Amino acid sequence: MNNKIAPRLGPLTSAVATAALVAMARRAGVSWEELGFEHGRRGAVAGGVLAAAVAAVYTGGVALPRTRPLFHDDRALSLSRARVLEEALLQVPLGTVLLEEVGFRGALYGMLRREHGTATATAVSSGLFGLWHILPAIDMARANPALGALTAGESPGRLDTARVVAGSVVSTAAAGVLFCELRRRRGLLTPVMLHLATNSFGYAFARIAAKLPSGAPQKGHHPK
Repeated sequence: MNNKIAPRLGPLTSAVATAALVAMARRAGVSWEELGFEHGRRGAVAGGVLAAAVAAVYTGGVALPRTRPLFHDDRALSLSRARVLEEALLQVPLGTVLLEEVGFRGALYGMLRREHGTATATAVSSGLFGLWHILPAIDMARANPALGALTAGESPGRLDTARVVAGSVVSTAAAGVLFCELRRRRGLLTPVMLHLATNSFGYAFARIAAKLPSGAPQKGHHPK
C-alpha cells in the first residue's frame, strides 16, 4: 500500500501496522526486552556512530566521479525541496523505518527467537525483509540505473529488471542479517538509526551529487 496505492499515507498505515504487530507479540508473551526495547543509551551511541559512518561513506561516494552516478536517483531528484524534507524527516522515519524495524527486528524476530532460537529468527526475519523490498527494487531499476546495475551485476545500458530485483532481495536480506545482529547486541535503536541514516541521507546526497559533474572526463577529451 505504501509503495503504490497511497504512499503519502505511509506514516499512518505504518503506525497502525506497527501497533498491531507489537500487540500481537505482547499477547504471545514476548516481553519489551525481547522486542528489542532495551540498551537505550548503548544503542543510541552505537547507532550514532554507524549513522556518522554512513554519512562519511556517502560523502566519499559523492566526491568520487566513479561512484557519483550511484547517487543519481530520480525518486529524490524529481521532488521539490519541501517534498525531499518530507521524505527524509517524515516518510522515511515513520513510513518506512518504524514498521520495518519494529516489525522485522522487533515483533517477528522476538517471537521467532523466543520459540525457535536466534539463528532461525535471523534467517526468517532477514529473508522476509529481502522479499519485502521487491517493489522498491522494481522502482530502483527505473529511477537509479547505476545502482540497479551494481545490484544486478550488469551494465546500466542492459538492465534486466528480474536480475535487479533478485540482487536487491539478496543484498537486502544480507543487510537484514546485519540489522538483526545489531539488534541482538545493542537493542532495536541501533538498527533503527542505521536504517534511518542509510535512507534519509540518500535524499540529501542525491541532491548534492546532481549539482556535481556526472563523472570523469572521457579519455582523450581536452576542455577548451
